[in-house]
Amino acid sequence: MAAAALVTENFKFVSLFFKSKDVMIFNGLIALGTVASQTAYNVFAFNCPCSSGRNYCYGLAAIGVPALAFFLVGIMTNKNTWDLVSECKLRKCRKLSGTAAFALLGTIIGRAVVAPLTWVVISLLQGQAYTCALSEFVDPSTLEGFPSDQGSEVMAKLPCQGTVPKDLQGVWAAIERRLKYESQLIGWLLVAGMSLAVFLILCMKRCSSPLGYEQEDYWSQYRSNEKTLFRRTAAVHARLLAADNVKSFFGFVALEKVEKEQLAEHQSASPICNTNWNRVTGVYLYREKNGLPLYSRLNKWATYSLENNMEAMDKEMDVFS
Repeated sequence: MAAAALVTENFKFVSLFFKSKDVMIFNGLIALGTVASQTAYNVFAFNCPCSSGRNYCYGLAAIGVPALAFFLVGIMTNKNTWDLVSECKLRKCRKLSGTAAFALLGTIIGRAVVAPLTWVVISLLQGQAYTCALSEFVDPSTLEGFPSDQGSEVMAKLPCQGTVPKDLQGVWAAIERRLKYESQLIGWLLVAGMSLAVFLILCMKRCSSPLGYEQEDYWSQYRSNEKTLFRRTAAVHARLLAADNVKSFFGFVALEKVEKEQLAEHQSASPICNTNWNRVTGVYLYREKNGLPLYSRLNKWATYSLENNMEAMDKEMDVFS
């Protein structure tokens, strides 16, 4: 029975973080922003050094360094990253199975690579960086009409039209076509690979999901609404608590009209203990209690809190958080 439960839970994990249409929309916006950044970079910043040994480093850096920066920003701005950090900090990852950790890391990396891959693909399809990087490595013997006494130094200068001798300008057009062909071919193959990977992930998600399509859509809406309301309420709670403390110190507090209305409506805010903060913080995978879904850590906390049974909540899901 334990093994069967383990297998069932593992199948649930695969689809946990790849089920929201909001993720697809968010990734699309990231890709569009990356395309705009790439275009602006090529227009204003890209400038091939046209020097042997430097072209290769500059071309690869123009493709790889922004992609790496986008990847790191994607990791840092993903809430799941900090959920995982909190999970390891608060519970030492004791309640996080290997499958759950793999699923979580998969969604973090999967979202983080959208912008870098878009940057790389657009760079390859435009071909400027690839042409700059590999121009000096073109074999002169494969070019018709290229002087046999010219070496890599001359080849490296070809991307800069102002430095190309007139008798070699025609040869450069052939080199540029060849390198752009290679660059765009790699770019389109990368697009095909990305499309196939997304298709397989979506198929895996649909096949392994423990929920039906409508309930998954409901779960997505619930998470979005809970996140919005939690942040909005937390902002008001923090403001009211700060107002109470400022008033205790000064004897009065200077509030805006909206803040006065909030204070009149809610009177005051009491601090929340660290234990409850920890209970609603960290990784969460779909669970049920007596056949009823628990859609989040907050939903789980509220359910057990109504039953005044927080000890059971802490003991529940010894392996799966």
